[in-house]
Amino acid sequence: KRRSREEIEEARLKAETLKSLRPENCIKSLTVCVDPALLQHDGSDILLDTLAMLEWRFSVESQRLSRSITWTRDLPQAEDGQARVEEEQMVLVLTLADFVDIVISVKEVMKLLKMVNRDGEETGTVLSPLLECLNRNKVVTMLVTDFESDHWSVYSQEISEINLKINLKVIWGKFKQMLRTKLGMKDQDVEEVLVYLQLYKNISVVFVESWQDITDHVCAVTKALSKRPSKTPHRLLTERAELPFCVDGSWAGGARVGRDGSGLRAVWVRQIQQLNRVSPAVAAAVAEAFPSPRLLLQAYQNSGSEAEKKSILAGLSVKTEGKERRVGPDISARMYRSLTAENPQLVLD
Repeated sequence: KRRSREEIEEARLKAETLKSLRPENCIKSLTVCVDPALLQHDGSDILLDTLAMLEWRFSVESQRLSRSITWTRDLPQAEDGQARVEEEQMVLVLTLADFVDIVISVKEVMKLLKMVNRDGEETGTVLSPLLECLNRNKVVTMLVTDFESDHWSVYSQEISEINLKINLKVIWGKFKQMLRTKLGMKDQDVEEVLVYLQLYKNISVVFVESWQDITDHVCAVTKALSKRPSKTPHRLLTERAELPFCVDGSWAGGARVGRDGSGLRAVWVRQIQQLNRVSPAVAAAVAEAFPSPRLLLQAYQNSGSEAEKKSILAGLSVKTEGKERRVGPDISARMYRSLTAENPQLVLD
């Protein structure tokens, strides 16, 4: 009886664990952690009001990186109490002025490294606190907006007069204009900085317009994190001998080819059917006359004029439901263009 009770209890715990991994339940174990420095900006109440309306857990507590947003997840009940882990995702909200400082710092680092494929020590720069978080396997996304126009006026009087609700295109254009006029940077310099942050530091930069956009991004990340435990790990898919979406059957849309070459004819027929308005009967007629693409290409090479090459398939007979017709010059010309054209942008029809 004791063993039976233990088995029942074990089955119950497994069922509860699986149930807790569902997205609608897993999101209850997530906590959105907001740095208090973000609440000093007008409009930050949009984020907190949205989280409260969705009944998601959130807390206002100091983060390792100022003006950042992180996520924590409560693990299932353990013997030593409720355990909590910190997710690797991090959102860093920056003003345009803050991002300008980062651009300047990155350019100095790139000059130091002389754009070679090696890493270096970027100590003593505004990047130092950020790099310390990256060393903890954090995935950082920078959300750059213009909700502090007063700081922006230090760099450009023209920028300070822009309304806070300007569109993103104007923000990006004014940002690059300021770098050109005040710092002597070209557009290519800015693009190099964005590429450096993305490739070398795995930092994504997103220009947003308002606190509503910041709130939408935070909600999207929260939903994605809630769905993560219910997804099958990618390594389990790659370890399988056959992927589950590569199924057998005539409806699967493909043709199997054996090691002895059997099935190549079916692949050739399917390839012909990819052309618009080519029926299975027409494809079978072409494959019957030319069992492989190489044979058809040889026929094109042995033909004389361009017109003769385009009409080489026009006279082939196609039999469907007791009726007989021809392939026709239109399909014949399209087949010729698809196999011989060197322009990848060429429209066959």
